Amino acid sequence: MKPNPLYYRTEFLKSAPIPRDAPPDEGLEVAFAGRSNAGKSSVINTITQRKNLARTSKTPGRTQLLNFFQVNATSRLVDLPGYGYAKVPKAMQKAWGKAMEDYLRHREALKGVFLIMDIRHPLTDIDWQMADWCAHANLQLHLVLTKADKLSRGAASSTLLQVRRSVEAEGVVASTQLFSAVDRSGLEEAHSVLDHWLGF
Repeated sequence: MKPNPLYYRTEFLKSAPIPRDAPPDEGLEVAFAGRSNAGKSSVINTITQRKNLARTSKTPGRTQLLNFFQVNATSRLVDLPGYGYAKVPKAMQKAWGKAMEDYLRHREALKGVFLIMDIRHPLTDIDWQMADWCAHANLQLHLVLTKADKLSRGAASSTLLQVRRSVEAEGVVASTQLFSAVDRSGLEEAHSVLDHWLGF
């Protein structure tokens, strides 16, 4: 399994506050969802080897739009608004949730979702809600446990196994992996899932 250099040519395409403002609903897309501060932007930047393609911030809740990135003529990656950050006004949280749910339920080009979770805090209530949205929309789901470098190898593997058992127990169909933007571990596995979903 080797990284796919195709992703290294990914470019920013467009930001949209609501799905109606998104690029034409054609080709194939993979969306990245997750709690604020779970490391979602860092995952996208590592996958594309573009340091500032997706904006990272020490202040959670900065991704407030649907951000579209063009991989090639027919494929895109989509950074969804981070969710679950308490200091964001309730009205704004509700607006983000509505935009994400509309996008997940009705976007024909959307092939699947990378659900990004901090390995130290996996499967929060709102992560389960996202998984439920994906199931109802018949979307493929890939769980990415980020910041794996924060734990020992044994502890990280144990957490991954616990997550797999939890989703299986709930009847959720999902693939899972460990990931670290610091040492780029998990990059090849992430590329492999994207390759499969996007037809590369």
